[in-house]
Amino acid sequence: MRYAKTEPEMAVRERIGETLKERGVRLTRQRRILLDLLEDSGEHLDAERLYDLARLKDPKLNRVTVYRTLKMLKDGGLVDELDLMHHAGDQHYYETRRKQEHAHVVCLGCGRVEEYFGEPLGELRRRIAAKFSFEVVVARTEVGGYCAACRAARARKPR
Repeated sequence: MRYAKTEPEMAVRERIGETLKERGVRLTRQRRILLDLLEDSGEHLDAERLYDLARLKDPKLNRVTVYRTLKMLKDGGLVDELDLMHHAGDQHYYETRRKQEHAHVVCLGCGRVEEYFGEPLGELRRRIAAKFSFEVVVARTEVGGYCAACRAARARKPR
């Protein structure tokens, strides 16, 4: 079931579409499928999971298209590539670049990822810019630790 798009989601989609058009890149049906999956899945997807989900929508879509599209979107600053504390190994995860920066809070036990939005991130950005006389273009933050369930499981384990 698809849900109605919110204003920010529509703005992200419009911005991506406009940016691609400015660069002379067509937003093909297959690219649209990949972008929609990245935006709508509610997950941080690695390339293989994205490929599997995309094939459910278009069985003719191939793996090369997924990897080329991710590279194009990443190089164009439209998609962020994340390692999420390398919890599950060396794979990378992807999400569309959102207007509001956020931190990824990763449980090192179960791998659950939460997103944190809040002013402390903006303050950190401003402090870095001022301290180093640095123009911050993009900021990605990851915080690793243990969720309540994993902390409880760790406390029950004999030392």
